[in-house]
Amino acid sequence: MFHKNIKLFFAAVAIGLAVWQFFEGNIGNGIMYVLLAGIFIFLYFKNEIILLAFLRLRKQDFPGAKKWLDKIKNPEASLVRKQQGYYNYLNGLMVSQSNMNEAEKYFKKAVSLGLNMDTDLAMAKLNLAGIAMTKNRKREAEMLLADAKKLDKHNMLDDQIKMMKQQMKRAGVPRQQFGGGRGGRRGRR
Repeated sequence: MFHKNIKLFFAAVAIGLAVWQFFEGNIGNGIMYVLLAGIFIFLYFKNEIILLAFLRLRKQDFPGAKKWLDKIKNPEASLVRKQQGYYNYLNGLMVSQSNMNEAEKYFKKAVSLGLNMDTDLAMAKLNLAGIAMTKNRKREAEMLLADAKKLDKHNMLDDQIKMMKQQMKRAGVPRQQFGGGRGGRRGRR
């Protein structure tokens, strides 16, 4: 795991070598160094560890994805702001299986740092709405669901949002008490 500025340094060195090779007449070597610089620039904006964690997550391998995420020791120094958002988003997904309070912290930090795709941001807000609903914070859950609905432009989360709204309606209905409304045995006398 390299510091984010080291990747830029290697990219600058590779571009410098490419320019030198072009001046020497070695066009093929220059092209190779330009491609190498492109790889370093790509890895600056898309962290390799987060990409590998996403691959593990696609295979439903949560422990494997968590293992990759744990390799990032200092996210503030190693990752760009949006990558920090995805780091917290993925950690929130991992932790939501066991600890809702910690997952809420990760999701809130991911939303505050920002995510590149609106669908990912909508998913984070949907998870936050679910956590708020379990903690009986109905107004916050409704606002988060409305935000998630706005961000979900391709209706990929439409079924989950509808299901969450139905659960909120069921939770809002007072539970019926059995035994009549007269106060039990006193009403029969």
